[in-house]
Amino acid sequence: MELSSPAGTVAVRRPTVLADTVPGALVRDIALVLGAAAFVGALSQLVIHLPFTPVPITGQTLGVVLAGCALGWRRAAISMTFYLLVGLAGIPWFAGHTSGWPVASGGYLVGFIAAAAVCGWLAERGNDRTVLRSVPTMVIGEIVLYVIAVPWLAVAIHVNLGKAIALGLTPFLAGDAVKMAIAAGLLPATWRLVGTSRKG
Repeated sequence: MELSSPAGTVAVRRPTVLADTVPGALVRDIALVLGAAAFVGALSQLVIHLPFTPVPITGQTLGVVLAGCALGWRRAAISMTFYLLVGLAGIPWFAGHTSGWPVASGGYLVGFIAAAAVCGWLAERGNDRTVLRSVPTMVIGEIVLYVIAVPWLAVAIHVNLGKAIALGLTPFLAGDAVKMAIAAGLLPATWRLVGTSRKG
């Protein structure tokens, strides 16, 4: 975008993701990366254990897709990598106040990095601005997550891929649909609020 002024033409960069609407560059980016990791860590404590699978239902995926879209792919990938590494180092902010390497659900943690980055990349292209465009963004992020997590689960607990799908994908589809609907509604609404405040 270019604006005309008495001194000439001035280039003004339009925000590509929600994080770009916050002023402050480096300090902003550090705060957002750390804040997003803490946000996912907080949602990780919303846990429902199912008796037939080693992988619990949590609020993590909601935080991952929101962070991905709001931060853009680079900051989102850094944030989820930080979340993973700090949890491995002993901070108990994995599911249910745990830390260290969770054998069965380790693939989900790695998948969070990829899913957040993909959602961020799509958001940078405007795919979080409306509900109709946000929903496919969320779905693609979820697919990327499970493409990593389900085969990982199969190897970790020594079952075939079909059994891993039954344990690590199918039980979570209904809950994920609710979380993706929340995210797909929140993002466009936030963009509208940002647009209103910037005009005011």
